[in-house]
Amino acid sequence: MKNMVIVYAYVCADPLHEAHVLAMENAKGMGDKLIVGVLTDKAVMEKKPEPSLPFTERLRAVKGLRCVDAVVAQQEYSPLNNILVINPDILMESGSHEFDPEIGRQWSGRIVRLPEFPHLHSSQIKEKIRETG
Repeated sequence: MKNMVIVYAYVCADPLHEAHVLAMENAKGMGDKLIVGVLTDKAVMEKKPEPSLPFTERLRAVKGLRCVDAVVAQQEYSPLNNILVINPDILMESGSHEFDPEIGRQWSGRIVRLPEFPHLHSSQIKEKIRETG
């Protein structure tokens, strides 16, 4: 019997856009079950400005994607606490994120770094909305 491969990915999703969807589709392709952590407002503000969209809306948008099997709140910017609890086989890490070295010291799963999509960033989308709004 084949073991189920669980993949964990995480996003802010403020706003949810094509690069997020591409990343999550690729993450799902790496395993059987994709669990996505959505950063809480507090977690986002560890590294970025306060999100434009409330946490509950961002969570619901991610949950609605076909490739996502489950969503969880991620209370800190680093996924470490969630992956220690969930213990996935694979952590999908965005190439645009600063990697937390504690992950490799405390968790022995496989880490896959996704490429960046430089033309698809939330900050660029928000700026375009401000300019045309």
